[in-house]
Amino acid sequence: MPGWALNSAVDQLLKNEFDLLRKKGQAHKLMKEYEIDAIPFKHPDLPKWRDDVYRYIGASVLHKPTNLEICGIVDDIWANKKEELIIVDYKSTSTTKEISLDDEYKQGYKKQMEVYQWIFRQKGFKVCDTGYFVFANAGKNRPQFDGRLEFEMSIISHQGDDSWVEPTIFEIKKCLDSKEIPPMDPDCEFCEYRKLIKAI
Repeated sequence: MPGWALNSAVDQLLKNEFDLLRKKGQAHKLMKEYEIDAIPFKHPDLPKWRDDVYRYIGASVLHKPTNLEICGIVDDIWANKKEELIIVDYKSTSTTKEISLDDEYKQGYKKQMEVYQWIFRQKGFKVCDTGYFVFANAGKNRPQFDGRLEFEMSIISHQGDDSWVEPTIFEIKKCLDSKEIPPMDPDCEFCEYRKLIKAI
């Protein structure tokens, strides 16, 4: 599918901004505004976990009972004073609605973060249950474009629960090993797509 070029540009600029503070061991003004007592986390593997090297692997662990490698590309990691890692995900949007994690399409965001939290726990890190989504919301109300987008920045917290991850890995393994095609899920957009393709 086509890449998300504008979203990727925002992600990269945010990484650049937080990296400047990472070198100094300082908190970002947005973290201070939301009273998040943490600083950007320093680690030699961070470029690999964020896929700055473009290998499309990120942070990965081998789940030995199934021999499946579970991977996830994080946007950022912060660390609090308890030396817990805080998983951070950048999101770009352009909406006049209040940003929340409650609508249908944001549920995947939560699952994504919880997989990341699980991966880093398997890698031996202490991980905070609370993760953060940093939203960059592009405004649409300026009278002229002038080749410039202006963003309103916000942070939304999510209390993660990764207890579903390992049981799901076992279910994935079971499905992959099965000789039976699993039944279609009426709530799965990919199943519905395949159904429509088959009907053409």
